[in-house]
Amino acid sequence: MTDRTTVSAGRRAVSAAAGALLIGLLLGSCGGDDGSPPAAGGGGSTPAAPATAPEKKDAKPLPKSPPKTISIDKLGVSAPVSQLGLRPDGRIEEPPISRPNLTGWYKLGPTPGENGPSVILGHVDANKKQAVFYRLKELKEGDQIQVTRQDGTTATFAVTSKQDVDKNAFPHKKVFAETLDYSSLRLVTCGGAFDSSTGHYKNNLIVYAKLVQSA
Repeated sequence: MTDRTTVSAGRRAVSAAAGALLIGLLLGSCGGDDGSPPAAGGGGSTPAAPATAPEKKDAKPLPKSPPKTISIDKLGVSAPVSQLGLRPDGRIEEPPISRPNLTGWYKLGPTPGENGPSVILGHVDANKKQAVFYRLKELKEGDQIQVTRQDGTTATFAVTSKQDVDKNAFPHKKVFAETLDYSSLRLVTCGGAFDSSTGHYKNNLIVYAKLVQSA
């Protein structure tokens, strides 16, 4: 296979190592600043469902280019995308709770539209108010997600499945370092029940999508 249809061994190694270091809770800051959930709804809970790989590629992968914005018309989402790395303790960075409409792309992995799993994180709520991925649980198979990139192209993804998992059992390797021969996007936020004793949600909600169009 050519470089355009496989994730390089070097990138897989970096991503796998990073995934192994993602200790602690992803998006641990979701919830109110006083440890309370938002006024209504919270992260919600979605029945767990494994990601399913498409039988064929519907769109050619794109070259590397960092994301600028993400749009999900069904949910009324239109948000900027920042870049996230790892903290010194190995936990993944997250968008600041003070900017609830900001998402973050995990910059140690593929860019959206490249082959492999690209990951964008966002809060479900912040300071008792709904945040950018508050309605993420409403997405269904076939719903579209658009990511504009710094090179001027737009990558359009279609949802294939979603998964609600305990944060202590988060599938790091599958989300961040799965070996794929097509372009995939994972959206991650908080989910499950809200734990008032910790001020955090117990689960993470993961939405899996595949590239279906690029322009």
